[in-house]
Amino acid sequence: MYTLCVRDHVMIAHSLSGEVFGRAQRLHGATYVVDLELHRKELDSDGLVVDIGRLSQTLRAVLDELDYRNLDEEPAFAGRNTTTEFLARTVFDRVAERIHAGDLGASAIGLGSMRVVLRESHVAWAAYQGDLTP
Repeated sequence: MYTLCVRDHVMIAHSLSGEVFGRAQRLHGATYVVDLELHRKELDSDGLVVDIGRLSQTLRAVLDELDYRNLDEEPAFAGRNTTTEFLARTVFDRVAERIHAGDLGASAIGLGSMRVVLRESHVAWAAYQGDLTP
């Protein structure tokens, strides 16, 4: 299995509902390092998983929808706790939509799976991984 990973970051503000979150119930900021991995069994005709530049641009476009925003004010997240795990799945879903829309080109048809990791710090992170079959 071949893997290609690109990395970026995103800065958000949010609060989390529920006593389990302690002080994080108050509005606070978070900066996440975001790793996006694509996996495929065979390389495309150019010897790539996908074009690294296009993948980086696609990830940046998705993160721009979240960057420097208070997620408590975003209608798409109303009533949801925007935990690290939840946001990993959100990034996964939004990148997958763009892949299926053709943002990475025709060679993306051979992709098997994707993994998104959001790193809160050097000691804590969360990830979501799934198939890319439409």
